Amino acid sequence: MVKKILIINVVLLALGSILNFDLSAIFGVHYIFSDGFYIFQYVTYMWLHAGFGHLFSNMLAVIVFGPMLERVWGPKRFVTFYLITGIGAGLLFGVADTIEKGNLKSDMEAYISHPNPEDFYIYVHEYQSRYDMVALGDFADKYYDDASNSSYIEQSVAVVNQIYEDLSNIPMVGASGAVFGILLAFAMLFPNTELLLLIPPMPVKAKYLVLFYGLYELYSEINRSTGDNVAHLAHLSGMLIAYILLKYWQQKRGNYY
Repeated sequence: MVKKILIINVVLLALGSILNFDLSAIFGVHYIFSDGFYIFQYVTYMWLHAGFGHLFSNMLAVIVFGPMLERVWGPKRFVTFYLITGIGAGLLFGVADTIEKGNLKSDMEAYISHPNPEDFYIYVHEYQSRYDMVALGDFADKYYDDASNSSYIEQSVAVVNQIYEDLSNIPMVGASGAVFGILLAFAMLFPNTELLLLIPPMPVKAKYLVLFYGLYELYSEINRSTGDNVAHLAHLSGMLIAYILLKYWQQKRGNYY
């Protein structure tokens, strides 16, 4: 199953490149109230990637940690785990994204009903801090100096609308939710297995490595830097779904497998 997962992901990336078509526009997870949203995206998103680097990092983790889990569980249970964690991560991300985009929409509607330089500055910089938007400082300064200028008001409304449209139509793709589920499962089944890091070249137990990854993803989500479009919440969701599933299996069978 690890080999089949790898092949499917590579083929889909190559297919999109050969056809010069962005598959994520249809099959990536969209904001639930977006015109591009379809329910099947919670299944299809995890087989697409935003370039070779994204694909390589995810599939490397699947290749390194997946085979041992598949040997312990067998192919059927392994692929079941992979699908449940991936789909579950997509669903939890969708819930959080709906709340976030709902706030974005409310702020957009509030601004349009009462456009002014102060709220424009707040709106642009609040969402610019999370997404690497085009710098609008010069225009904001001019708008401050001439707040009654109808041309500036119209332009500001257009900018606020454009930000909402752009952010509402960014699809989420990648197997990272399932991959982080695999990482957590490996750490729970083989907590004291020592892994050799490349940078720095030192051994570290699986449980500590995965704990570090989880804390890093949590920190990155809370303190998101400019231009960071990584779905850290999907990574954390994959780990959460994996933990719940493993505990359920343990309760039913007395162990994780």
